[in-house]
Amino acid sequence: MISSSERYICANCGYVYDPAVGDPMNVIAPETSFQELPKEWVCPMCYAACDQFDPLD
Repeated sequence: MISSSERYICANCGYVYDPAVGDPMNVIAPETSFQELPKEWVCPMCYAACDQFDPLD
């Protein structure tokens, strides 16, 4: 089961998307789960697509 608070790590650069923080660089509000990110969202550090992220927790 996927939790809405589950963190995801970018396989390309190691950036961790934490839903508790969101992504201020891309105007993603805190408490936004990884599954709720816009389809066009990319890693703020290396611009990798969502499919390059793996569950961390």
